[in-house]
Amino acid sequence: MTLEGYFEGAKKWDLDWHEFVWGDELEKLSLEQAETADALLFGRVTYEGMASYWTKATGATADFMNGVPKVVFSRTLAKADWNNTRLVRTDAAAEVLRLKAERGKDLYVFGSADLSATLMRHDLFDEYRLCVVPVVLGAGTPLFKTQDSLKRMKLRESRTLKSGGVILYCQPDGRGTS
Repeated sequence: MTLEGYFEGAKKWDLDWHEFVWGDELEKLSLEQAETADALLFGRVTYEGMASYWTKATGATADFMNGVPKVVFSRTLAKADWNNTRLVRTDAAAEVLRLKAERGKDLYVFGSADLSATLMRHDLFDEYRLCVVPVVLGAGTPLFKTQDSLKRMKLRESRTLKSGGVILYCQPDGRGTS
């Protein structure tokens, strides 16, 4: 995300600025993280963009993205045909709670601001892993939507990349206000 909290620019899928921090180091970190993933969770818009990109890409990250189980939450999507994807049309929070109760690895959400806002309202994130890119766009889509309550976080770890990006590992500290 940008310094001002955007995960995409003013237009949908305006992501060119991600290239400022992408490189061998971030790719390696992404692949290490992938080893702990049981599934990726997406909202409709992010799912469509990711599927469009990764089904045409090649390499280790593309192999992971195309092979890992994926869950897309949408009431309007007609079908989910990206390899290994399941479409869920019901209550996202209830389904994620059910998935979290199953034994397995971690669940990851990439982008998906609307889905993330729903999961935040229900306190379903155990950790936030954010890559802050040192850029100011001036306009864009915020990663964090307006919430009804304060969500305090505890910085567990930070890591500066050679490219200038900073990875933040934050955990909800349970002291939010309603």
